[in-house]
Amino acid sequence: MFPGFGTLVNVVLIIAGGLVGLVAGKLIQERMRETLITVTGIAVLLMAAGGVVAKMLIATPEGFDTSGTLMMIVSLAVGALVGELLHIDAGIVRFGEWLKKKTGNASDNSFVGAFVTASCTVCIGAMAVVGSVEDGISGDSATLVAKGVLDCIIICMMASANGKGAIFSAIPVAIFQGGVTLLAFFFGTLLPAPALHNLSLVGSVLIFAVGVNLAFKQKIRVANLLPALVVATVWGCF
Repeated sequence: MFPGFGTLVNVVLIIAGGLVGLVAGKLIQERMRETLITVTGIAVLLMAAGGVVAKMLIATPEGFDTSGTLMMIVSLAVGALVGELLHIDAGIVRFGEWLKKKTGNASDNSFVGAFVTASCTVCIGAMAVVGSVEDGISGDSATLVAKGVLDCIIICMMASANGKGAIFSAIPVAIFQGGVTLLAFFFGTLLPAPALHNLSLVGSVLIFAVGVNLAFKQKIRVANLLPALVVATVWGCF
């Protein structure tokens, strides 16, 4: 397939899952919607924890050891500082507000929250980064297609619980994954394996933060942690 095919399939599956979720959301009670949000958060937490453990644990003759701890802490700290200074979260919220008006959903009070949460969930993960790189370098879209199936289910639950704002997460997915695929197509072979490893690890940590927001009603500004991905990548290049 052509480079970018995986992202195209991913976007289509997000929209399809969101539309199914909207129909289902009209058939369930508010109490059930709250339960769906919590369950979605738990699922995201477990998925992210698996990604972190897979990248940090190392089997040794003496047992298990961990790696990447210092990189993770520095990346998150520096990334959070940069993100807060740049107010990335506020920028994404403003974009969500603009989308809400342009799509005729000005009266939907849950639109922006659903859009921001869903976008952070489906954009940041390890599969998004690694899959986009594979798609750009070799045209292998298998990882992104698998991610698309998972996103379809997640966005279906989010849309049924929080409304149509979740569907518009397809836009940042198209921009982010498409951009990474394009960069990988031209420069992917120059990116060392440790950089991709760090990206996956820190990306899984950010996804964990999204799960905390969903399951425990916290307000971690996950978007403001996005620069941590850049710090982790640079760290892996040296």
